[in-house]
Amino acid sequence: MSTLSANLRTPSPKEVKVLRRQGFIPGVIYGHGVNNTAVSVDEKALNKVYRQVGETTLFDLAINGQSPVKVLIQEVQRHPVSGLIQHVDFHQVRMDEKLEVDIPLKYVGESPAVKELGAILVRAVNELKVRCLPKDLVHEIEVNLTSLAQFNDVITLDQITVPAGIEVVSPTKGEVVATVTPPRSEAELAALKTDVKEDVEAVKVEEKGKEEGEAPEQSEVKGDNQAKEDKAKK
Repeated sequence: MSTLSANLRTPSPKEVKVLRRQGFIPGVIYGHGVNNTAVSVDEKALNKVYRQVGETTLFDLAINGQSPVKVLIQEVQRHPVSGLIQHVDFHQVRMDEKLEVDIPLKYVGESPAVKELGAILVRAVNELKVRCLPKDLVHEIEVNLTSLAQFNDVITLDQITVPAGIEVVSPTKGEVVATVTPPRSEAELAALKTDVKEDVEAVKVEEKGKEEGEAPEQSEVKGDNQAKEDKAKK
């Protein structure tokens, strides 16, 4: 199991800026029956652990060298431009208490329909919301695509092997997780291009009509103004 070291910190904006300049990421630990605790972790160490565990795998967090506690990475906040982690939330779990998390799906194998018939693979679901005890958490759940042999074949939720101890909250049983559809024919692609071209031409005609319709109004306004000026001179 991965281990990450953390240090207690003072929750102040000024200290947060200093920590980031020094290569540390501010964070907070919270959980059921746990007081919120402000901490900081080494940026490189956090990135390494995050790549290994994601947000669905337990790991040990040791605060100020004390005995580690079991946590999940609940959320990371990233800089909108650089994409670097700016803040991290750790969820300290109780091993006897169920929790709800989103576990990503990993599509494995190759669909015969895609390989041999040129079908298009459609992944309708990317993750499952599950409920389980912390000890039963898994990093990902696999979906085997080899059963998709013909056009419009589907894989539904009840066809996925979910590890013992995990209850799927959503999607619901029977919902399509993945399917394969026939590729578009040349005629369909040509028709699609024609429709797009016609739509573009229609927009151009409409815009031209608006411009031509506005011209007389501008002339009338100009004529009215000129008439007023002539009347004033008289």
